[in-house]
Amino acid sequence: MNRNQVLPQVQLSAEPHALKRVDLCAPQSYQGAGFLAISDMPRLAEEASSINPGDGFEWQMKTHFEDSPGSEPRQILELALKGRLHLICQRCLQDCALDLDEKRRFVLLASEAEADEYPMEDEEQDPLVASQHFNLLETIEDEVLLSLPLIPKHPEGFCEPHSSVFGLEEGDEGVDELENPFNILKNIKKN
Repeated sequence: MNRNQVLPQVQLSAEPHALKRVDLCAPQSYQGAGFLAISDMPRLAEEASSINPGDGFEWQMKTHFEDSPGSEPRQILELALKGRLHLICQRCLQDCALDLDEKRRFVLLASEAEADEYPMEDEEQDPLVASQHFNLLETIEDEVLLSLPLIPKHPEGFCEPHSSVFGLEEGDEGVDELENPFNILKNIKKN
C-alpha cells in the first residue's frame, strides 16, 4: 500500500503569514501555490535595486513520501520558484532585471544530526529538518537568495562598462597611461 494514498492532502494558504508555521511533522502531505511580493521577503528586498509592482515570485510546493530501501519512507518536499527581481548590473551600474526559474527538491529529516549525516553526494535533493513550526516562507526566500548570481550583469553586448569601473572619473578624457606603481620602486633603486 502506498503511504501517499492513505495520508490526507492539506492545501496550504497562499498568505505569507500562514507560510511561517507549517507542521511538517504531522502525518499528512501538503500542496500549495501562490505569489510572494518582494516586500514579503525582507532580506531579498535589501538586495533589490528597485521594486516594481509586478516583481516577486510565483511558488509551488508539494510534499509526498518515497520508499527508501532499508528504512522508513522519507518525506520529500518539492519547491518551484519563478519570478523577477531587479539588481544592479556590475558592468554598467544600471538597473538589471533578473528572471529566475528554479526547481528544488528536499528530503525532510527529523533532526539536525540526521541532516548532518545525510550524504553530500546526493545532488538530486538537499536535507531539511522538518518541524511542527517549519517556516516555508523563510525557505522560499533562502532559495531565491541562493539562486542569485554572485555578479549580476546584463547579457553580453547589452550594456557598456561604466567608466568608474576602471578607475576613471566621468570627466576624464581617458588617461593615456595610468602610472605604474612599480615606477616608484624603480626610482628608489636608481638613487
